Amino acid sequence: MNQILFAGVIGLLLTLVGTPLLIKFLARKGYGQFIRDDGPREHHSKRGTPTMGGIAFILATLIAYALTKVITSHEPTFSGVLVLFLMAGMGLVGFLDDYIKIVKQRSLGLRAKAKMAGQLIVGIAFAVLALQFADTRGQTPASTKLSFTQDFGWSVGPVIFVVWALFMILAMSNGVNLTDGLDGLATGASVMVFGAYVFIGTWQHGQSCGNPLTAGAACYEVRDPLDLAVVASALMGSCFGFLWWNTSPAKIFMGDTGSLALGGALAGLAICSRTELLIALLGGLFVLITMSVVIQVGSFKLTGKRVFKMAPLQHHFELKGWSEVLVVVRFWIIQGLCVAVGLGLFYAGWLAIK
Repeated sequence: MNQILFAGVIGLLLTLVGTPLLIKFLARKGYGQFIRDDGPREHHSKRGTPTMGGIAFILATLIAYALTKVITSHEPTFSGVLVLFLMAGMGLVGFLDDYIKIVKQRSLGLRAKAKMAGQLIVGIAFAVLALQFADTRGQTPASTKLSFTQDFGWSVGPVIFVVWALFMILAMSNGVNLTDGLDGLATGASVMVFGAYVFIGTWQHGQSCGNPLTAGAACYEVRDPLDLAVVASALMGSCFGFLWWNTSPAKIFMGDTGSLALGGALAGLAICSRTELLIALLGGLFVLITMSVVIQVGSFKLTGKRVFKMAPLQHHFELKGWSEVLVVVRFWIIQGLCVAVGLGLFYAGWLAIK
């Protein structure tokens, strides 16, 4: 369990100390954020704030995980490394998008097809590799069965699993990306979900089918639950430290570099911990904000009318007169409730099989 503590603390310290250094570097290079002219007028003052801040917590997470393994003399696991690969790979796609927007002065960043191609390459590589590397019990990092609080039903087969995994990765990445519109909103919400996965991984480890004390009784068939908790702790600590600089008024934005990486990490944790459908509730705020965009676009195309003053949803409330901080805090409360209900259902699922 020391691994979980070390990973979180190291990630926290690295972003607390490293983020201001990144801010100075990006400001010196002039890598500032573009602000949409059709957005809330209050956001225009943010023009030029350093972006690509996701670099800070991506590197901090990777370093925290590696140092934890060195300090505790534990070997990395395939599940943990695959989630980190998915995070870093999606972050790289986001970095290229941010770099082209800011450095090359092309407001749309990567072409839509190129951005999608990058996400597909990373997602497919993760999904295929997640079905490899079976342990002594024959458990691979991912399962071809669907899952809620654990696997259920029949195997969908490797091809459909890859498609399903891609859907989850793209949905979560774009969900976090859409949520990243106000200072600290996506970062704070992500901290809560990663905290939930620290608990889930720790609980699954204690009730693992690979544990001789629990094998044969009700248990979880997850390949490396403790290491998934270590990864989640490193992410939670790194994002928490980044939030110090990202909260209102933000000194730095995470950019697509950070939002795509966080979405990828959330999807990877859900897939490898066999909580694929539960992530829709644990990350309820991301789902809610994504659905607001779907509803807005669908309504406008079908009826020519808009449901919200502006989508994503957080900007609707800004245009209704809510301050940015008020929107962020209330949305954090919504996210906290989603996590609480999600963890409640996770525990209820355990009681049902016990």
